[in-house]
Amino acid sequence: MPLDVIVVMDPIGSIKIAKDTTFAMLLEARRRAHRLHYVRPGGLSLRDGRALAVAAPLAVRDDKAGWYELGAFAELAFGPGQVVLMRKDPPVDAEYLYDTQVLDIARLAGAQVVNDPRGLRDFNEKLAALLFPQCCPPTRISREPAELKAFAAEHGKVVLKPLDGMGGRSIFLSQAGDPNLNVILETLTDGGRKLALAQRYLPEISMGDKRILLVDGVPVDYCLARIPQGDEFRGNLAAGGRGEGRPLSERDRWIAAQVGPEMKRRGMRFVGLDVIGDFLTEVNVTSPTCVRELDAQFGLNIAGLLFDAIERDPTGAGPGATAGPA
Repeated sequence: MPLDVIVVMDPIGSIKIAKDTTFAMLLEARRRAHRLHYVRPGGLSLRDGRALAVAAPLAVRDDKAGWYELGAFAELAFGPGQVVLMRKDPPVDAEYLYDTQVLDIARLAGAQVVNDPRGLRDFNEKLAALLFPQCCPPTRISREPAELKAFAAEHGKVVLKPLDGMGGRSIFLSQAGDPNLNVILETLTDGGRKLALAQRYLPEISMGDKRILLVDGVPVDYCLARIPQGDEFRGNLAAGGRGEGRPLSERDRWIAAQVGPEMKRRGMRFVGLDVIGDFLTEVNVTSPTCVRELDAQFGLNIAGLLFDAIERDPTGAGPGATAGPA
């Protein structure tokens, strides 16, 4: 039965379709004859307790010369028979959080929201990894530069980053004797006003920062290792890393087995785990990527796995989900 697939995303005209996971989802929805709708950026609202969107019918094709067409924008009310793909990139700022609250009301009206807006609010992508400390390297999160500096002294070589970045932005590598450490910590903590993360440096980054994708808590059989290039220590594709597909290792599968059931229970139907060597470093829930790269390298259809799951459980309730507001 065709569904109305409503996508909330950054401007569709600016995406790079060869790498865009949201676009892969839209292509798969079109292949299955679902009806597509594109929400105008900033187009979510409420009226008298009812969740609404300004949306237009959307057509997509895998053609970089022209990959989308929009019909006329009009008001659309959320309700049953709809799947909402919430795929806005971070930062998870106040406006993002407000949108998840609108989508919570859409969910209560009967629309399925992927991923569940409650989880999008609950899971900071760096803090969420620490729900599974057995999987993580030594990590310290604090507003106090002195505490982070002590952690750096203990471990010798550390990675320092803000909690709200993406794509490798504002990530620093520091080691013993670094004359810039004080100013790095002052900058990241805004003089002690913001939480920042310090993590023991993992030399296995030279072999790649692996992105493992989970669909309803189950890992895809291959990951994308994002390998730093040149004099860059960051593996993020946005920072120039090279993507190389690999089968999951036994350790990768163990980490996925630790994290996956809780993600499924919380309605996080499409999740990206970041793993360096044997350690989990992030749990990405807002707009995980790497589908197009893995599909191309291994002949997969990862968006197809997601829509199989959605069509099996179109309410998103699942056996472990809870009803009503959290």
